[in-house]
Amino acid sequence: MDEDISIINTNTRKEKIKNFFINNKKYLIIIISLLLVIIFTFFLLEEIKDRKTKNLSDKYNNITINFNNSDKINIKNELVEIIKKKDSTYSPLALYFIIDNEIQASNQEINQYFDIIINETNLEKEIKNLIIYKKGLFNSEFENENNLMLILNPLIKSESIWKSHALYLIAEYFFNKNQKQKAKEFYTKILTYEKSNENIKFEAQKRLSRDLSE
Repeated sequence: MDEDISIINTNTRKEKIKNFFINNKKYLIIIISLLLVIIFTFFLLEEIKDRKTKNLSDKYNNITINFNNSDKINIKNELVEIIKKKDSTYSPLALYFIIDNEIQASNQEINQYFDIIINETNLEKEIKNLIIYKKGLFNSEFENENNLMLILNPLIKSESIWKSHALYLIAEYFFNKNQKQKAKEFYTKILTYEKSNENIKFEAQKRLSRDLSE
């Protein structure tokens, strides 16, 4: 008896499943089609992304390998094109190449390129923080105190691994301006910040002991 009931229940379930597929055939086809389109689109976009990255890679490598000091204007235009592509790898590299090779660009232009990378490029958090620090390092040669602090504040107020580097940069900025009390404050912040880079902490302690001891 129990076996008969079990067979009936099994057959009933099978019939319900069959009816479900029959009654919802149209919707199931639509859902499956949508899933296939989504999967296809995903792989298509990944393929397009890979091709774009490959093209940027080839272009950047071609520029750096064939770099000629006498053709800096054309080189600069090509590098700026790469920066404006907002690629997480090659846009920063293009900017660093402009700076390192002193390819003619005003400080204002360089800062605009930094802002494109920092504000408009999809970067990992600490990579973005590193680029903010590099922007501060670049500007420390000519910017005033307020503007330099404005650039580096996102690091100073964070728990970034680059925070102690930013503090040291500002401390050195004040030290070189002979504003020793302000410099001392920032060197001390490095020593009291428990996550400070050990090398940075050592240099801060050395500066305090050697040049700013009372």
